[in-house]
Amino acid sequence: MQNELSLFIKEALEKGQSREAIQSALQKAGWRQEEIANGLSLFADIHFPVAVPRPKPYLQAREAFLYLISFIALYVSAFSFGLLLFNFVDHWFPDPVSFRQGFSAGAIRMGLASIIVAFPLYLFMMWLLARGAVKDPERRRSKVGKWLTYLTLVVAAAIILGDLIVVVAGLLGGELTIRFILKALVVLAVTGSIFGYYLWSLQAEEKEK
Repeated sequence: MQNELSLFIKEALEKGQSREAIQSALQKAGWRQEEIANGLSLFADIHFPVAVPRPKPYLQAREAFLYLISFIALYVSAFSFGLLLFNFVDHWFPDPVSFRQGFSAGAIRMGLASIIVAFPLYLFMMWLLARGAVKDPERRRSKVGKWLTYLTLVVAAAIILGDLIVVVAGLLGGELTIRFILKALVVLAVTGSIFGYYLWSLQAEEKEK
């Protein structure tokens, strides 16, 4: 179907039809806005007797490496930040039946070290990707970037769903404590922030198209 769409757009452009007219005709025929936008983006918006194709999106090993490292660094940063907050919750609301009270020095050191290393690495990788997209806008259509972004959304949504299920189960069992509630809120806040940011990023990219 995509080949038929691109062929139609190519022939329509070569016959002098405007992009607005092509978009209107395709919408009336039942094509989705996203499909139409992707089809039109295959051809450069320049005046020429025939439709001029844009360079097709490509996937370089370097780009895949940058995306993978950036998301791994994000996961490590989020996990470590959550552990740090858990330690604060344990310190402020100690468990009366637990022999271990207060901060865990080892967990604090490990969490801080992970954030100090991983989060700047995440920011640096995202800066490299953003700079590459400015130089070559076609990279914004990278499939590996979208796949990893959607994977991150799935992971975050699964964690949020699991967190809410645990909270409801605790509520039904009458075992909710302030420690339990605060830790559930930590998980919800961390994963919800990641989910919200990347969902907004994808929506902004679609609007830009």
